Amino acid sequence: MENGAFANRNFIAGLILTIFTGFYLAIDSIILGKEDFFLLLNTDLGSTADLFFRYWTNLGDGIVWVAVAVYFYFYQKNKFPLLLTSIIISTLITQLTKNFLYPDITRPTASIADISKIHTVPGVELLTSYSFPSGHTATAFTIFLIACLLIKKISVVPLGFLYAVLVGYSRIYLAQHFPLDVGGGMLTAVITILVAVFIQNIWEARIEKQELKK
Repeated sequence: MENGAFANRNFIAGLILTIFTGFYLAIDSIILGKEDFFLLLNTDLGSTADLFFRYWTNLGDGIVWVAVAVYFYFYQKNKFPLLLTSIIISTLITQLTKNFLYPDITRPTASIADISKIHTVPGVELLTSYSFPSGHTATAFTIFLIACLLIKKISVVPLGFLYAVLVGYSRIYLAQHFPLDVGGGMLTAVITILVAVFIQNIWEARIEKQELKK
């Protein structure tokens, strides 16, 4: 990619933050125990937090890719392979892992015997199966890393990370995922963006080669 994707300071910072946070959630899940760590983070923060996270979690839905695609259409048409690969790889990793590698991993309300310990938000449908990894988290962090890659302003790192990490936390707060699932979603995003950058570089090299032949 232009100027070398891996030399981009925002991208490197985004990768480091995502990898560190993902491994932190995984390691603490092992040390504290997956269920105990979940209950620690699932604390009731009040009605305002209930309302906020109920809607903020939607920013990790697959439909968000539509808004990203609109941005690419108007401002980054030459980076379309990056977008397409990101969507495909992120979806493949999350769905194959959920449905084939770890189909029996259940979500908090199906795993924890005493559900009275779990904070839930009224109006939010509680899912019980296909827990690992968190698809919402994978989507949010993939978008965050794409933004770090394409936007030069340093503010994209803290603002983008805040957006993505709040989506990840919303999955715990709404009792949809364990912290381990959220960490898995973050690491899924890292794998996704690295593959997407690789494909984009191949595409650009091919286009440049064709231009030189003309």
